[in-house]
Amino acid sequence: MSMDFYKAVENRRTYYGIGKEKVVPEDRIVEIVENSVKFAPTAFNSQSGRAIVLLNQHHDKLWDMTKEALRKIVPKENFPQTEDRINGFKSGYGTVLFFEDQNVVKYLQEQFALYKDNFPVWSQQASGMLQFIVWTSLEVEGLGVSLQHYNPLIDEDIRKEWNVPENWKLIAQMPFGNVVAKPDEKSFQPIFERVMVKK
Repeated sequence: MSMDFYKAVENRRTYYGIGKEKVVPEDRIVEIVENSVKFAPTAFNSQSGRAIVLLNQHHDKLWDMTKEALRKIVPKENFPQTEDRINGFKSGYGTVLFFEDQNVVKYLQEQFALYKDNFPVWSQQASGMLQFIVWTSLEVEGLGVSLQHYNPLIDEDIRKEWNVPENWKLIAQMPFGNVVAKPDEKSFQPIFERVMVKK
């Protein structure tokens, strides 16, 4: 990566305007996700993170499934807005699905009973770090990315379509594509209200 780490963190944004032009080779995207899953930190080195990279027609299928699942629950008069949003995600050319392996979580709960209640929380924290690594890495490559959460509405459809193991719990969906529209300027709360320093 040629970009400074802190600059990459600063530049990472939510992009809703994405397209299907392949400005980054698919092999590079897969490499990013594989390396992120491999090196993302996890409590007790549990390595509970799992991912599926959906490209091309698999990506399109995901968002078509999501749209149809939402059609069943969103009032008809509100659906056009929902459809536009889903079509926006579909306009990219790939999505990363993030999961946490619940067998790993349960095993750790059994092995380290003293921390039993913490392992599901630590699992979620680990997934958040994994998502951030992938998101920022795709940003560095010049892709527009956002993070979505249509689970558990689409969990079973995804499980059936791509033969996802029962013990993989869906956490988030990350659509990406080439940037076709820049996000608005980001505003920030005063940092002194958010960080305390004690010397």
